[in-house]
Amino acid sequence: MKATVVQFRRGRHTIHKKHFILDVSAKNREEAGKFAGRVVTWISSGKEKREIKGKISSAHGNNGLVKAIFERGLPGQAISMEVEIN
Repeated sequence: MKATVVQFRRGRHTIHKKHFILDVSAKNREEAGKFAGRVVTWISSGKEKREIKGKISSAHGNNGLVKAIFERGLPGQAISMEVEIN
């Protein structure tokens, strides 16, 4: 299944470098909560295919987005790219 990286998880003054908000095409918080615990993989589009794995931790907000925590931070170019949910 595919999801889209929306943004870093951030506050007014801080950015959590390993935390990202993903759009999984869920309609509400309950549907998004079903994705918690699943593994997420981001694959770079360059010559050497770099993989960064993460895990969906919980729903984010009421509109069907989820929070994912990656093992290392994704590059800024990853925003608006697709990730694979296993």
